[in-house]
Amino acid sequence: MLVVRNLHAGYGLSEVLVGTSLEVKAGTVVALIGANGAGKTTTMRAVSGLLRPSKGEVILDGTPVQGMEASQIAQMGLAHSPEGRKVFGPLSTEDNLLLGAYRRLPHFVGFHAKAADDLERVYELFPRLKERRKQPAGTLSGGEQQMLAIGRALMARPKVMLLDEPSMGLAPVIVQEVFRTIARLKAEGMTMLLVEQFARAALQVADYAYVMERGTIAIEGTPDELRAHERVVAAYLG
Repeated sequence: MLVVRNLHAGYGLSEVLVGTSLEVKAGTVVALIGANGAGKTTTMRAVSGLLRPSKGEVILDGTPVQGMEASQIAQMGLAHSPEGRKVFGPLSTEDNLLLGAYRRLPHFVGFHAKAADDLERVYELFPRLKERRKQPAGTLSGGEQQMLAIGRALMARPKVMLLDEPSMGLAPVIVQEVFRTIARLKAEGMTMLLVEQFARAALQVADYAYVMERGTIAIEGTPDELRAHERVVAAYLG
């Protein structure tokens, strides 16, 4: 469903990714773990079109998308829940969710009715968002904003969802709730690429995992293989 080959990208004269390659099969969860500064978020940004790669390929469901605008890649079925949530603070919770479905809704009349089933799905996953649907998103707690970021991505009905650090800054009990939701989405067949600082939690939900070091993939394998790898245990699971 998603193939990344020899990806190079960076900021200005600084190259962060130096030949990253990975693959996400349909219906699986793939974890991307590594130290701060290894290039995980840059990978996500380059895949979703927020950052233009200087070299390499990004293939979404058989179609090369590297170099396309982020809006075009989103229309082709990729949704990105970014690091730091990035909700639209002045807008209501529900309006933030509706923006996630913008590419497939009528732009003037009937958009709310057409999105009703998707809204109910998100509210069923995250009941607190329904309770706060008229509340400005900027006034939500960090955990609620993370739920909103995931819900907004789901509203697009994506083929592939990128989740970048969904546990960042959250209390442990909220982290557990977020990962329960990820596990449920996995059970429903959602294809996900997950960047996560808590390697143990990521490996619990992943089907396959990559360890990134200095802008490239250093180690890869199944969760069981990585749990048995001395370098991975010493650096991320010890």
